[in-house]
Amino acid sequence: MELGVPDIVKWFDFANKKIQHHKDYLSALDRPIGDGDHGINMARGCKEAINKIMTKNYAEPSEVIKDVAMALLAKVGGASGPLYGTAFLKMSMAVKGYEVLSLSTLANGMEAALAGLKQRGKSDIGEKTLIDVWSPMGDYISTGEISSDGLIELARDALETSKDTMATKGRAAYFKEKSIGHIDPGSASSFYIFEALAEVIKEKE
Repeated sequence: MELGVPDIVKWFDFANKKIQHHKDYLSALDRPIGDGDHGINMARGCKEAINKIMTKNYAEPSEVIKDVAMALLAKVGGASGPLYGTAFLKMSMAVKGYEVLSLSTLANGMEAALAGLKQRGKSDIGEKTLIDVWSPMGDYISTGEISSDGLIELARDALETSKDTMATKGRAAYFKEKSIGHIDPGSASSFYIFEALAEVIKEKE
């Protein structure tokens, strides 16, 4: 399986639609353990990204991913903008020079994105951040044998697992044990992003 420019554009288009649709839900998740504006911020940034990539022609996927990264950095407030922006910027650098992305190339991009997330957020898996979703996604894609259903199932499992952990990073960490039982909003928006990727992959299966 290979993903070309149209597939990557479709990925972010699908992701934007999901974020817009679930904007209020994402903000509601953010209220008990954050600032309550995650959905609003992500919706604004994703809309900006789509407006940018839908009006340009690209030679390779990395250029699409880079433009998305820059839009998220510029338009998403709080910690999410720098985190998502860094992740996709690192991904774009890792896959630069490829006209299509094989699973192994995409896996390299995911590895770079995850390293960027860990460095930028000074966090790791198990600390109730979006890394709890990104890390298992990267591991799964690196196996080279993935399915759309498997991707969605794993992303959902990762999201549920993070719900039962205590936050030790970010604003949610102030709530300590009270954060247990709450879904991390960044993990939830990450779930929608990977659900969108799974839908693109499903079309190619």
